[in-house]
Amino acid sequence: MSPQSSLNHSRALEGVHGVHVLPRLPFTLEERTQHGDFDQLRCESSAVGANQRLIVQRVWQQRPAFLRPIQCSLHGDETLAETIANVLTSLPFIALGLQSPRKNLNCKLYANSLIGVGVTSSLYHASRGQLRKYLRWADYTMIATSTVCLSRALRNEPPGLLMAASALFLPVQPLMVSAVHTGMMEVAFARRALQDPDLRMAHNVHKMSSLLGGVLFIVDDIFPQTPFVHAAWHLAAAVGVSTCNKLLE
Repeated sequence: MSPQSSLNHSRALEGVHGVHVLPRLPFTLEERTQHGDFDQLRCESSAVGANQRLIVQRVWQQRPAFLRPIQCSLHGDETLAETIANVLTSLPFIALGLQSPRKNLNCKLYANSLIGVGVTSSLYHASRGQLRKYLRWADYTMIATSTVCLSRALRNEPPGLLMAASALFLPVQPLMVSAVHTGMMEVAFARRALQDPDLRMAHNVHKMSSLLGGVLFIVDDIFPQTPFVHAAWHLAAAVGVSTCNKLLE
């Protein structure tokens, strides 16, 4: 139909009673405007969602070290001499486990966990290749397990919710579990030392070894090329553990 015929047809309809013909242009503009507003709203929503995902991603990337997955490398074992030193300084934990009090089931579990720490640490430092990754996880997990066992040995009935949460996070975040239970042990040790004068000397040694161990741990992380720092950390940690055995006697 030609434009002229359409115009004549519209004029003819206007003569019919009750019929008003409106041009299509306003509807077309309104329809396009509505679609334009919807597209703009959709683009704005997509931009907001992208910004939120970017913020979450940045926060996750900046999470603390204890929430990060365990990384594995030859850190601390770059030379044969370092490997030998790290293996030898892991053996005192086995000796401490054998000498730890075994007066009840919880104490026995803790003593055996110390032996496990020494064994897994020795195997990890002596390992190479793909196996090293799994032994690193076993090393961290065994350390966390020993801190949980120590909490049970120091308190006959530790909080059930805390132990359940520890068991849940132990395989995936062993460093976080170790930090929580080590903090609990430090508080318990300080309280017992205030009440029992015989424990004050052991507590003072424990504080000094813990402070030295913390410094060595940080140095080992910041300056990984420094030789034998990890072995020194092993020794400082072993001294601290030996003082904890005084709490179980």
